[in-house]
Amino acid sequence: MSKVEVIKRPIEKISWSLKKSAWSAAIESIVIMIFGILLVAWPDVTIIVAANILGAIFIISGIYQIINYFVVKGQNDFFNNGLLSGTVALLVGIAAIVIGEDIAGIFRIIIGIWMIYESLVRVNTAIKLHSTGIKVWSYILIIALVMLALGIFVTFNAGAVVQLIGWMMIITGIIGIISDAMFIQQVNTVVEKLTK
Repeated sequence: MSKVEVIKRPIEKISWSLKKSAWSAAIESIVIMIFGILLVAWPDVTIIVAANILGAIFIISGIYQIINYFVVKGQNDFFNNGLLSGTVALLVGIAAIVIGEDIAGIFRIIIGIWMIYESLVRVNTAIKLHSTGIKVWSYILIIALVMLALGIFVTFNAGAVVQLIGWMMIITGIIGIISDAMFIQQVNTVVEKLTK
């Protein structure tokens, strides 16, 4: 293997890893946008269905963690909290299904926190792009701050109706997709600057 091939492999790995992260973020933005559209079109049904899906995911995760705890003999591992976390996940899942219709307030907070998290990831990306001298960092930062404001609004505005939350999610999803597309276009430049 030549020296050029040895150098090329890590560069390709970095590029692939960055693109994978960007595409993952873009998919999350698309999910947010689709969920927002569903909330605008069918607010009540969407919340109940989402509560049931979320509940089922937590229940499955909880059962898996509890079974896995005993299968791998986690009780002998000081750092294995599978039994506790599995039980909590199971209870949260059951609660989400049982009180599905009354979950709108909690659902609003979860969505808001998710939006805030997504925006902070993009703020971090913008800061990293700035440190490598990539010019689009300022656009990504502005987009991330708009997403952050929307997330804060959804999280802390108890009076926000479900359809308004849906519109906020649609806007956040679109903004996220634009931000991710801008980053994907700059991946090769970022890799070049990181590997100099």
